[in-house]
Amino acid sequence: MTNEAIRFPRVRLIGEDGSQLGIVTSDQARDIASNAGLDLVIVSENADPPVCRVMNYDKFRYEQKKKSQEAKKKQTTVETKEIKFRPKTDEHDLNFKIRNIKRFLADKNKVKLTMRFRGREIVYCETIGLEAMKKIAETLAEDAIIIQEPKMEGRQLVMFVGPKG
Repeated sequence: MTNEAIRFPRVRLIGEDGSQLGIVTSDQARDIASNAGLDLVIVSENADPPVCRVMNYDKFRYEQKKKSQEAKKKQTTVETKEIKFRPKTDEHDLNFKIRNIKRFLADKNKVKLTMRFRGREIVYCETIGLEAMKKIAETLAEDAIIIQEPKMEGRQLVMFVGPKG
């Protein structure tokens, strides 16, 4: 709340330079702010008496917006990319997918590796499936850490890897 919206009988006033001006009535506080050419802004409504400050409200809002934009700029979002393949995937295709996985890891993304078994292929999940996943994990050893070891989820063998460091 600012200026005329402040309806408390008495407020604790803080000057524009941060000095304590004491407890005054709301009208006196508004007069002090208007004489300085600034706004009266409520800082803490829950205090007894409420705390108000003399400041340029537009400049304050602008600075708050800039701070939030700067904080938003610095935060990074980690995406989870998914690579799907089958137990019969050929060597060349597998190497191509591994190259894509390395590219995703370089961009600091997590990667979900999914090997799907269709029909009678499910009998190979413990042999061919795990061997292929281990081979991929060995290939990615210098670029990635294994977040989740290969495990069966229905008809899929799933493993998660993430970037090192």
